[in-house]
Amino acid sequence: MESPNPEARTQYEKGLKSGALGMASSVVIGVASTAPAYSLAATLGLVAAAVGLSSPAIMIVAFIPMLLIASAYYYMNRADPDCGTSFSWVTRAFGPQTGFITGWVIMAADAIVMANLAQVAGQYYFLLFGWGSAASSTFAVTLVGVLFIAMTTVITAVGIEISARTQWGLLIAELLILGVFSVTALVKVYVSHPPGSMPIKLSWFSPFNVSASALTAGVLLAVFIYWGWDTTVSVNEETQDSSRTPGVAAVVSTLMLLGTYVIITVAAQAYAGPAGLANNSDDIFASLGTLVLGSALDKFLIIAVLTSAVASTLTTILPLTRTALSMSVHGALPRVFAKVNPRFKTPLLNTVIFGVLSIAWYVGLTIVSQNILYDSIASLGLMIAFYLGITGYAVPVFYRRTAFRSGKNIVMLFLAPTLGGIILTYIFVKSLIDLWNPANSASGTSWWGIGPPFIIAVAFLVGGVLAMVVSWVVQPGFFHRRTETAESMTPTPEGVIFND
Repeated sequence: MESPNPEARTQYEKGLKSGALGMASSVVIGVASTAPAYSLAATLGLVAAAVGLSSPAIMIVAFIPMLLIASAYYYMNRADPDCGTSFSWVTRAFGPQTGFITGWVIMAADAIVMANLAQVAGQYYFLLFGWGSAASSTFAVTLVGVLFIAMTTVITAVGIEISARTQWGLLIAELLILGVFSVTALVKVYVSHPPGSMPIKLSWFSPFNVSASALTAGVLLAVFIYWGWDTTVSVNEETQDSSRTPGVAAVVSTLMLLGTYVIITVAAQAYAGPAGLANNSDDIFASLGTLVLGSALDKFLIIAVLTSAVASTLTTILPLTRTALSMSVHGALPRVFAKVNPRFKTPLLNTVIFGVLSIAWYVGLTIVSQNILYDSIASLGLMIAFYLGITGYAVPVFYRRTAFRSGKNIVMLFLAPTLGGIILTYIFVKSLIDLWNPANSASGTSWWGIGPPFIIAVAFLVGGVLAMVVSWVVQPGFFHRRTETAESMTPTPEGVIFND
């Protein structure tokens, strides 16, 4: 494969610590960003309620668009290993206006989920010590949540390497506990046959055993538990072999998540049945922990969810700060966000700014109403589907002069990313329709007859448009950029793909 044009690579140098991360650390960051234990605890019961015995099949189907978009990230990153990821790529493919909105949406999604992860970390910290009254106290949970955000902000600020090492420990503990839970549950199913348990059947893995409406409902719930793997590419400029390693790590991360989710879903369903999962949809591990592991070991599942939330909080800061850094270096945001600390080689100021803003957002929503906090989380799906979907569409546009030169190119540069974009566009539209109905909001409340998550998501999108207009007026240079193709970033007319 031809290397991208050195001029194109150095045009937007940012001063980050190159080569700090290897393949393994990149994969760890991608998997940890999804918070597997927490995602399953909060989602699996809802999936089981929607599709019954077909929950394992849903995990597989929901994985498909993530794999397609992960491959899109791989090919975009090969040509443009920029830590702004979708912001930079969409800018090159569709123009600066669309690129700005994409970058804004990425930052909004990351800022919103930080509050949720802090809330989970605060609750599970007290549950770990059996302090139920504190876990039910808004003040106590918020205080601990703020401390977790502050702690992870400091760790991220002082260097990408210490952040990665912390991720290693947290993720290993999390996956080890989940593995012990799965093996123990399956052993008990086949040895002691607990009430409600059932043997594994191949039919569980077939999506054709569930109605189209139930399948759609299940996928809408499950697809977003895969979100977070794209963090591997957000740290591309700090990764060894930046044009290849992050993209491979993104694909490997999604595959690891598939295996993790399917194994745990099968084990939990075999032990408790779909009804047992659906009846404990708030947190399946809270109900199954003691039954599967016993009272002496059930605390380990609380540790798994706690480490999951903390690890995800730690990694969520990375794409947030790197996107702002890239947008600033490219001229889309004020230059203050382009500063990289010469000692730590991290966007230290960005990290502090967004750490403080995340705390303010979390505390502010908690003071106003915890319902708004939960409704803001429900709005995340729209934002995720938007920026991942448009990245899928960016690939065939960016590689339009290369995409049809071979059968492999047609599949990997046109069909796969376009299909991923179409699936996520459908999810975006379906989520818009669903979230319009107040009954589908986390709080069940109504704002002017409309669901709060819908209004929150639209407000963020409108806010992005307004921010773009202000940026356009204050620093118009960025908005004069023209669209580009992959070929314009390489020194050869053949392009950058499949010339190995």
